[in-house]
Amino acid sequence: MDIKEIKKELSRLRKEIKHHNNCYYNNDAPEISDYEYDQLMLRLKAIEGDYPELITKTSPTQQVGGRALREAGVLVAHDVPMLSLQDVFSKAEVTEFVEAAIGQLEAPEFVVEEKIDGLSLALRYTDGRLTQAVTRGDGINQGEDVTENARVIRDIKQQLKEPLPYFEVRGEVYMSREAFVRVNERQELLGLKPFANPRNCAAGTLRQLDSRITRERQLSMFVFNLQRVEGGEFASHTEAYEFMKQQGIKVIHNYQLCHTADEVLQAIDAIGASRGSLPYDIDGAVVKLNSFEHRQQLGATSKVPRWAVAYKYPPEEKETRLLDIELSVGRTGRITPTAVFEPVQLCGTRVERATLHNQDFIDDLDIRIGDVIRVFKSGEIIPKIRSVCREKRPAGAVPFRIGNTCPACGHGAVREENTADIKCTNPSCPAQLENHIINFISRSAMDIKGMGEQNIRALIEGGYLKDIADIFYLGQFREELIARGIIGKEKNTDKVLQAIEKAKNNEPQRLVTGLGIGGIGRAAARELMLHYKSVQALSAAEAEDIQQVNDIGEITSKAIYEYFRDAGNADIIHRLEKAGVNMELQDTGVVDSRLAGKTIVVTGTLPTLSRSEAKALIEAHQGKAAGSVSKKTAYVLAGEAAGSKLTKAQELGIPVLTEAEFMALLQDKP
Repeated sequence: MDIKEIKKELSRLRKEIKHHNNCYYNNDAPEISDYEYDQLMLRLKAIEGDYPELITKTSPTQQVGGRALREAGVLVAHDVPMLSLQDVFSKAEVTEFVEAAIGQLEAPEFVVEEKIDGLSLALRYTDGRLTQAVTRGDGINQGEDVTENARVIRDIKQQLKEPLPYFEVRGEVYMSREAFVRVNERQELLGLKPFANPRNCAAGTLRQLDSRITRERQLSMFVFNLQRVEGGEFASHTEAYEFMKQQGIKVIHNYQLCHTADEVLQAIDAIGASRGSLPYDIDGAVVKLNSFEHRQQLGATSKVPRWAVAYKYPPEEKETRLLDIELSVGRTGRITPTAVFEPVQLCGTRVERATLHNQDFIDDLDIRIGDVIRVFKSGEIIPKIRSVCREKRPAGAVPFRIGNTCPACGHGAVREENTADIKCTNPSCPAQLENHIINFISRSAMDIKGMGEQNIRALIEGGYLKDIADIFYLGQFREELIARGIIGKEKNTDKVLQAIEKAKNNEPQRLVTGLGIGGIGRAAARELMLHYKSVQALSAAEAEDIQQVNDIGEITSKAIYEYFRDAGNADIIHRLEKAGVNMELQDTGVVDSRLAGKTIVVTGTLPTLSRSEAKALIEAHQGKAAGSVSKKTAYVLAGEAAGSKLTKAQELGIPVLTEAEFMALLQDKP
């Protein structure tokens, strides 16, 4: 390779790594695995090692990965740089680090501890009270102030027992696997994209502008370093740890004090063996000098401290045989294939199942029942299938198809447009009934207050709800519900039943929104009712006619047509009507048409209007209230903390209105 090609390769690697740094540190949405990222960095370091004259100050090897984001909070200067650690990938490199320290320092001690996979955070205590929490940001100069979110994390101590004038520590905010599962279940119920892994979820949650979301998601934190102290002295890392524990600060547990390279390697192996049993993710083991004086002697480069390294465990991979592919239906109706294979031990745990995601993933792997497959653990935690050993494929193995039938209810299943998801089309499918009812009673649909998720689950398990129409017949079981305490005592039960009775009088667009027809949200349901005036008229319409309605396309019109032609759905509509649920449009709610044909996005906190009130005003003037900014957006109505939607509007040159300007627009002549 000549020097021109080497420079070209360096440029490509640096550009690619910077892109992935931005995805990981700033967007909390990595596109590649840690292992793949590490391989890119190793390649870059190897070339720069051979050609040091080509190293630049802006190379990723010379910089910390992240940057501070203004959107996340006020920017704060670092008291002490929050540097990343030097990664090593072999035990020989660990031994080299330890022996080099032993050769330079007098009787050095080493602490070996878990490297938590999360988001770095510095906590500042003034006179013993937590006064500020700062993310790593760019690692050198500044990070983001996330103090309000830090205050709702249970592991973070708000008040120390000994009020030192100043005490700053650094730790890792993370999400336990149990909390991560709960959050993704919630995302699925709300129809939102699930998080890729606990680290992404923790990072995104810590940067939320609303601390209530942070509280709900139940983040955790381990402290792993003393950054700066005034009014106290500590000679070593372990001494600082002991003080922190006395103050109630949660520090990395099971850390080990070592004196030789062999002891360090044994400690690394012990952490590695425990990975599968930990309730949280780790992405390696950290080896650091214990003495603060020794740390000061070795110092740091512009990017990493010289007194510590992070050992990255190699991904463990084994061959096994695929026994079966099972299909399950999630609460959104999505059919998920799961590989069932002969059990293998990976990272200290028994593994016999791994998700196959969707039909595209199965086709790309060309995986067939009976195949020998290679299984590994992504991030040492999540089992995944790497590849198929086609040379070991048994005779007669056939390609696997998910098919077009729901495995839970036998109803039809279709692939959603522009996605790889195959979903059951039966809203009353037992597997997705809970989610369907939650959508039906939500504020944007029938708005039945008091029927929380727990109550819905209890009513389903008790056999009272088999579809949405059953909601309006619960009054027949009032005494039984009270006696069994299904939705609480008498007062609460009556409150829920009254809310159900009140919902019968809703305008029919709320009912249509809650039916769960693909592509039909609040805006589309409103357009349909403005056109057809009643649910009965809509149910009798042909697909070609429905397509003529504003904002209704071919796929959505077909979904509406097929929904009302299904015998089970027709029975639900009949029972809803029989129960007294309103099916006819009484009041269009239209004041005038001054916003006709205009799409408006509401973002941020408005001075006097709630978002729902602002959207209602838009619709009352025949405008369309949208949730995202695009080139088709006419205006963005922005309040405080408008965030990325405001930024995008400014980038696209879309007019931005204050609440006062919006109200003035409504008062102008059409």
